[in-house]
Amino acid sequence: MALGAALCLMWAACSPPNESKKAEAPAAAKDERVPDVFQVNLDTSKGPVAMEVRRDWAPRGADHFYALVKTGFYDGNRFFRVVRNFVVQFGISGDPQLNRLWANTNLPDDPVKQSNVKGTLTYAHLGPNSRSTQLFINLKDNKALDKQGFAPIGKVISGMDTVERLYSSYGEMAPRGQGPDPSEIEVQGNAYLENHFARLDYINKATIQ
Repeated sequence: MALGAALCLMWAACSPPNESKKAEAPAAAKDERVPDVFQVNLDTSKGPVAMEVRRDWAPRGADHFYALVKTGFYDGNRFFRVVRNFVVQFGISGDPQLNRLWANTNLPDDPVKQSNVKGTLTYAHLGPNSRSTQLFINLKDNKALDKQGFAPIGKVISGMDTVERLYSSYGEMAPRGQGPDPSEIEVQGNAYLENHFARLDYINKATIQ
C-alpha cells in the first residue's frame, strides 16, 4: 500500500466526516486571539515533549489545535498508533462523550506549505476537508504525504527522543494490524485501551506556552 494511502486509512474504522457541519472552536476559546507562533507542551508518560505551532504554516489547523488544547481535549489521550519509522498518532479522547461531541466536525483544508519531514506535526484525514482532532508526528521524512494534502502545522522542538521511545510493539491499527481499533476507542474510551492495550503511552496533560 502506498504511503499516502496508508495515512488516508487512519480513520477507516471511524465515523465518516459530515460535510454539512463545519468545525468550530470550543466556546471557551472562541474569542481568544491565537498567537502567530505558540508552543504546546505535552507531559507524557515517557517524558516531556514540546512542539512549536505556526499559523503561517496552516492557520486553520493551528487555530483548531490551539482551541482543543486550551479546552483539555488531549489530556489523558493515548498514543494509539505508534508505527516505527513512520508515525506516532494521537487525538481520540479517552472520554466517549467528548468523542461524540466532535464526531461530526470537520475542518477546511489548509494549503500544504511545509513538507512532512521528521518531527513535523500534521492532522490525520480521510480526504478533503475532513480534519478533526487526530494528529500524527512524523518519525521520518514522509515527503510522499505532501501531495496527499497533509499540511504540517508545527514541529517538535524538544523531546523527539521521547516521541521515539513511545511504546510501539502493538504495531499498526486494526484491522490492518494488531493495534487498537479506533472505532472502539471512540465508543469505549480509555477503558477499552486499558483492558486490551495497557502498555500504550499517554498524554497526562497538554498545555499552551
